[in-house]
Amino acid sequence: MQSLKSFFKASPLLALFLTIFIDMLGVGILIPVFPLLILPNSPDVILPAGWTISQGFILLGWLSATYPLAQFFSAPVLGQLADRFGRKKILAISIAGTTLGYILFAIGIATHNIPLLFAARLLDGLTGGNLSVAQAGIADISTAKNRARNFGFIGMAFGLGFILGPYIGGKLADPNVISWFNAQTPFYFTALLCFINVILILTFLPETLKIAKKARIDISKPFKNIATAFSRPGIRSVMPTSFLFNAGFTFFTTFFAIVLAQKFGFKQGNTGDYFAYVGLWIAIVQGGLTGIISKKYKDYQVLRISIFVSAISLLGYFIIPAGGSSWLFLVPPFMALGNGLTMAFNTSLISRISPREIQGESLGINSSVMALAQAFPAIIAGYVATVNDNLPVFVGSVVIALAGIAFWIFFKPGRDDIYGTEAK
Repeated sequence: MQSLKSFFKASPLLALFLTIFIDMLGVGILIPVFPLLILPNSPDVILPAGWTISQGFILLGWLSATYPLAQFFSAPVLGQLADRFGRKKILAISIAGTTLGYILFAIGIATHNIPLLFAARLLDGLTGGNLSVAQAGIADISTAKNRARNFGFIGMAFGLGFILGPYIGGKLADPNVISWFNAQTPFYFTALLCFINVILILTFLPETLKIAKKARIDISKPFKNIATAFSRPGIRSVMPTSFLFNAGFTFFTTFFAIVLAQKFGFKQGNTGDYFAYVGLWIAIVQGGLTGIISKKYKDYQVLRISIFVSAISLLGYFIIPAGGSSWLFLVPPFMALGNGLTMAFNTSLISRISPREIQGESLGINSSVMALAQAFPAIIAGYVATVNDNLPVFVGSVVIALAGIAFWIFFKPGRDDIYGTEAK
């Protein structure tokens, strides 16, 4: 036990990596399960008798939006708490709430209790600021030389979560694997993983915060964050891009599992396998290419291209015909390249142009913007899907392209590098 504590004290990046990995594993597990809740002929459908699939799309959009809407209010406050009381305590509390949220969600599926499903996602969102807090921890231990590489490890954790998460979720929800598996099983499994994560954090993670802030906690911070995001020098040049990129990707992720099921006939196991394939490419990009590229190119130079690669990749998904499922496997390398580089370098850029003493606050501002970008597009996507369930993918492609245009327009190298003078 003592040797493990010494190891994690010497390598806190690994402990934070494991935290993000387990968190994203839980997110990935949900992907192949959501279609089972609303699609006709599913044994786990939760829709009341007489509801149409279009009403199910709208319900799924609102259900998907509940978590980020709650996170919009809570993440900035958790970020302030992490700047004042340390990363370790806030991470543990946050993930404990996520654990309970998953348990309640499983009970909601079993009882077809839609209000409980919303309550579970609300609880998870209110306590779900762990990603921004973990990012602040990584910023604490990063230098100008290794910042992009360290934030690339966040992307690698995302990728590995998407490799194993959807695969595990698809298998745990498939009664053909084990007869008693159903849509509830992945949520109980995820709750167990989150509980283990809390134990690991409390036992092994060293505190990375060196300079604590003594300011009072401002509960109005979520709303101030939005104003700050578009007014603070440096950060305001990046936030429009961050919002549009995440909004576009939300249009895609909210309903792509539905597209795979409806357009290409994928079962939950097939969906899990496919997202694992996507995650593998993301891990390759962020675990290997990010570090190499960060040594040769400036962060803003990468973002000027990677965002458009993401947009074109999503457009590729939209134009694949219903009978062309084999074409689906050609898109992920390009999507992983665009998304992986954008996620790593956008976060690294925000960290670079922010004062070190407010790293948690700056990443909290980014979390607020991301939360709104994940909430309202999810709701809109539900209504868009009632026209055509493949249409949210096209809308996502267009919105991400707008993010790329916004970055070219608003971020000016030199002028907007207010707090960071290093080139990478």
